Amino acid sequence: MGGQAAIGLIGGMSWESSAHYYRLINEAVRERRGPTASAQCLMWSFDFSEIEALQHAGRWDELADRLAQAGKALERAGADFLVLCTNTMHRLAGELQAAVDLPLLHIADPTGAAIQAAGLRKVGLLGTAFTMEHAFYRGRLEERFGLEVLVPDAGDRALVHRVIYEELVAGVVREESRQAYRDVIARLAAAGAQGIILGCTEIMLLIGQDDSPVPVFDTTTLHALAAADRALG
Repeated sequence: MGGQAAIGLIGGMSWESSAHYYRLINEAVRERRGPTASAQCLMWSFDFSEIEALQHAGRWDELADRLAQAGKALERAGADFLVLCTNTMHRLAGELQAAVDLPLLHIADPTGAAIQAAGLRKVGLLGTAFTMEHAFYRGRLEERFGLEVLVPDAGDRALVHRVIYEELVAGVVREESRQAYRDVIARLAAAGAQGIILGCTEIMLLIGQDDSPVPVFDTTTLHALAAADRALG
């Protein structure tokens, strides 16, 4: 059957989405290797209350230090590559990669590849304000995959961000928030988006393909399946 590479998961941001990473990775390994097979993985899980406070205070240098500590701990523990189980903290992907000798499987890359494979060029992006408003995520999709990335207007960005931090990270799923997200997606599609990126790992708790008139690309699932593929070689 062959061996597996050990996946080093940096999670807890939030644990709601990290639990889905664990499930999706193990389901993929079981599907490929048989009913008793599971993934070899290690997880460093943060207390998200501390991470969230630092994010909103703009203390990204401290967050980079914390990611570096987690990556080094997973490297010492025997991980073969790293998976950062959050879109927002990929703002610090370069700092994390510089701190370790392990490869980092960047969350934007399987998403960009899936959009390319679908033959789409213009996509809408939902995520935290950090992900929607800063270039670290959009820029990688634009530069590496030739995509045009649309983001909601300021009011819609505030709504999407609020629902993530006040509801989804706490495991709260509200029908009125689902409808609000559907409306945001409809406006992006009307502006020319041929697909929608669920660019926060919690959004998949709220929104699926049935909620969008155009194809959706769930970064959590795409990232987790790419991790399983890499682990199995």
